[in-house]
Amino acid sequence: MEKFGKSQPVKRVEDVRFLTGQGHYMDDDVPGDALFAAFLRSPVAHARIVALDLEAAREAEGVRLVLTHDDLRAAGVDTVMSATVVPNRDGSKGAAPERHMLARDRVRFVGEPVAVVIADTMEQARDALELIDLETEDLPAKMDVAPGGETIHPEAPDNRAFDWGVGDEEATRVAFEAAAHVVSLSVHDNRVIANSLEPRGCRAEWRDGRLHFAYGGQGVWGMKAQLAEKLGLEPDAVHVTTPDVGGGFGMKAMPYPEYFPVAVAARITGRPVHWMSDRTEAMLTDNHGRDLTSVAELAFDAECRITAYRVRTRCNLGAYNSHFGQAIQTNLFSRVLTGVYDIQTVWLQVEGFYTNTTQVDAYRGAGRPEAIYVLERVMDRAARELGVDPWELRRRNFIRPEAFPYRSATGETYDVGAFDRILSRVQEQTAGFAERKAADAARGLLRGQGLCYYIESILGDPTEGAKVEFCEDGTVNLYVGTQSNGQGHETVYARFLSDQTGIPAEMIRVVQGDSDRMAQGGGTGGSRSVTTQSHATLATVDSMVAAFTPYLADKMGVEASDVSFDHETFRAPGSNLTPTLLEAAEMARADGRSDLLRHEARARLPGRSYPNGAHVAEIVIDPETGFTHVNRYTVVDDFGNLINPMLAEGQVHGGVAQGIGQALCEHVVHDEDGQLLTASFMDYALPRAAEIPMFEFTSVPVPSTANPMGMKGCGEAGTVGALAAVANAVQDALWGCGVRQADMPFTPRKVWEMVQHGSVEAE
Repeated sequence: MEKFGKSQPVKRVEDVRFLTGQGHYMDDDVPGDALFAAFLRSPVAHARIVALDLEAAREAEGVRLVLTHDDLRAAGVDTVMSATVVPNRDGSKGAAPERHMLARDRVRFVGEPVAVVIADTMEQARDALELIDLETEDLPAKMDVAPGGETIHPEAPDNRAFDWGVGDEEATRVAFEAAAHVVSLSVHDNRVIANSLEPRGCRAEWRDGRLHFAYGGQGVWGMKAQLAEKLGLEPDAVHVTTPDVGGGFGMKAMPYPEYFPVAVAARITGRPVHWMSDRTEAMLTDNHGRDLTSVAELAFDAECRITAYRVRTRCNLGAYNSHFGQAIQTNLFSRVLTGVYDIQTVWLQVEGFYTNTTQVDAYRGAGRPEAIYVLERVMDRAARELGVDPWELRRRNFIRPEAFPYRSATGETYDVGAFDRILSRVQEQTAGFAERKAADAARGLLRGQGLCYYIESILGDPTEGAKVEFCEDGTVNLYVGTQSNGQGHETVYARFLSDQTGIPAEMIRVVQGDSDRMAQGGGTGGSRSVTTQSHATLATVDSMVAAFTPYLADKMGVEASDVSFDHETFRAPGSNLTPTLLEAAEMARADGRSDLLRHEARARLPGRSYPNGAHVAEIVIDPETGFTHVNRYTVVDDFGNLINPMLAEGQVHGGVAQGIGQALCEHVVHDEDGQLLTASFMDYALPRAAEIPMFEFTSVPVPSTANPMGMKGCGEAGTVGALAAVANAVQDALWGCGVRQADMPFTPRKVWEMVQHGSVEAE
């Protein structure tokens, strides 16, 4: 049996149904007897609830039910949302204020759900919302990411949620005092909205005493556990499914308050209840991403080798702790704090603050793009201030190949790496920049080149399961514990199983997103899916071969030790019988051996993999308008062995596009009262096709030793590298204009002002 996938660039089989309108999303399967939910949301960022009059809404046409926080509590619901809390530097726990599914006594951001109306039609539910009289006493909105201001939660004095640190603060201080050179830079990472193609939605229905809950998410088992816990149900009484999902990007990885009242409403009414947010509702309430400011400092010796690295960060959590919120800019940021550089003396201090805004949580990369953005921006600044070529400065500080496995200052063990080889390849592919810059200058344009060398750590549960079932019609079901959000899992999983077994890929059906059909699963997030799922599939194939071997040995008249599975068939010396797995399954079915028709295994990755690579962006600025265009984009990545090169490259394209979007145009803006001013696509600018260049992508694999496939996750890598590559390119183009502080987003107005006046304040 071959150990690795064959790495064929197979086209995605699911695209046929997606591109012909046959996808099956949340709004595509609404039962005929379903009721519809609409949420009353806070119109202000911060206020006490003085009165909530629901009488007119409850009597409105078509309205079946109206629920508030008190109604949920009366129904036996634990209304407090679960969230991660990190430790403070002094050993105490970070703040853990209660966040209720429906607001109790006070609202803390525009869009916070206060009540839910259940009606026969969505129009009737929304009309009834207009009849609710919500009276509030406004409080000052806390908008700055700093201590002080109106207290949002009494559990968080000065609105500070936590003060977290990692590394050796004293050793870092001493190293800076002894440094030959010190370079510092303030780096702002602007707030963005994930804006998945399909907004969030869910549907709940009770059948024979069990809750069936369907939602567009990134895994069914976490949601199943939360529903059981909060609604006081036994886990077996909850069945969660997920249809096709139009994008998640980390934003759909966690439970949201709306899901639980919908489930309660379905139990009370005895009817299915369906909820789907609209785009503005999504922009107000889907977890936002990024929103942090860091001061980064690098200490160098006389040979410009880094001796210490220090970062102080303030991050915005929004009004409450979201599910992973406190972990994003702390634990996950620290995973790749030192990037690909050999730095053993570090100090990272992070303060988290509450503001009267939507919660901030995981967004494509979840902490790793933020960390690499800070590091690669200050590395670029260091090259300028030290007078060292930016390519050479990185080479001089790379972790050397002979140092692997390498344990970083924050405790990560990088298994392999060949950073200089990858940097040399991308440098060759981007040669000729000086000539292109001169040609643009002759036309009155500014051209800049930006380099980012990134590394990231795959995250999530390292354990995953797979189950193979031989069906009566000759096809095979492959049950998986991950959840596709558009990445092409149906193609890559089926092809991988085919490569390992000889079962034709077109005969394999991938089954996902159903907690009744797979008992466990880690869902999708952190670039874990193909690595963990393929590892589990290998374990299942081994189990399957081991189970069939003694059965076929009897058929062949040989000892089990004589039977081998190779080149897609079983065989043994002295026997002419060479069945494939499909043929062996049919033989077993005919013999009544149903135990051989289902095989399942769980496997745990030996370690995490660390995708890495170099991104080089070239941008062109029209100084008369400030318009910034990404003209060239080159990526050389080390993803280890590629299971499907076409899908891997597609993931890079998508990630880079999201990075370019944040760098050039995406930006969340609130007014001083906490009102979201970018709550529609009229005001929030997503990148369009004309703003995204053709990509040059090259794979230079260094197989990982952390899994049997030798692969490394690729789902978030594009975004991790893109932010600094584009920002450094803009800084390069503007350096000659006297600009020394260039922060995203590089909108035409901001860039024009920088060209005219030098650095400007962040928007």
